[in-house]
Amino acid sequence: MRVRIGCEFIIDSPSATPSAAIVRPRSHDLHTLIDERLEFTPALPYHSYVDTFGNTVWRWMAPPGVMRLYYDALADMPRIPDPLLDLPGTLVDSLPDDVLQYTLPSRHCQSDLVIGDAWALFGNTPDGSARVQAICDWAHAHIEYGYGNSVVTTSGYESYQQRRGVCRDFAHIAVMFCRAMNIPARYVCGYLPDIDVPENPIPMDFHAWFEAYIDGAWRTYDARHNTPRIGRVLIARGRDAVDAAFLTSYGPSQLTGFTVWADEVPDTTTLDTPLAERGVQQ
Repeated sequence: MRVRIGCEFIIDSPSATPSAAIVRPRSHDLHTLIDERLEFTPALPYHSYVDTFGNTVWRWMAPPGVMRLYYDALADMPRIPDPLLDLPGTLVDSLPDDVLQYTLPSRHCQSDLVIGDAWALFGNTPDGSARVQAICDWAHAHIEYGYGNSVVTTSGYESYQQRRGVCRDFAHIAVMFCRAMNIPARYVCGYLPDIDVPENPIPMDFHAWFEAYIDGAWRTYDARHNTPRIGRVLIARGRDAVDAAFLTSYGPSQLTGFTVWADEVPDTTTLDTPLAERGVQQ
């Protein structure tokens, strides 16, 4: 199937401000990126690099006043949901060297603070995919989802204590509990179309989920939705949301407009095909 994904940022800066964004999907994951378009208004120079996690980062100097970043892309992928897994865990002494860092605490996933709680809640569940699923089940049932339930500085531990959050916090909580039980886990963000699910009237946003290293490979989990979904287009991976921030401003810039789109589209769609009505200034 083909999906159209993208975003538009309106940024207001009182002075020239160094800025960076991570919104471009990886070229190949479950999806294959087939076409893309990036526009800055006013036109300005930028450059890109790939960070230590393999994420594409764009850097530019935001001019004083209002600017617009517009990104639009098409990707192809199989029309299949996330797999349901029944796999054993991987002992720490068998983990690859590059995976070991994802067993450690990070800024938003303070796994060292919940080791006792993690083993009390999930210690009787078999190691592997069953334990990770039990963590997702618990978060989905006990954490209240809602916009405004957290801010950018809210950590997974704080969301766990407050029992509320957004998708970012669900991912942090799940990653935190996995690491507390020596299961490598990493934060993931991307575009997620509403395919074969009830229509959601809330404006679309980027979505956060996570991956756990089980039986020798990274596996996809989503504590927020906690059900197999179709059409995930992965943008970034990292230890937590700090490594995958969609926009970073090194100064007092304000994000005054923000739109995200992710939709299944006909195979004949091109980037010149008008977007669905989302309030985007084409």
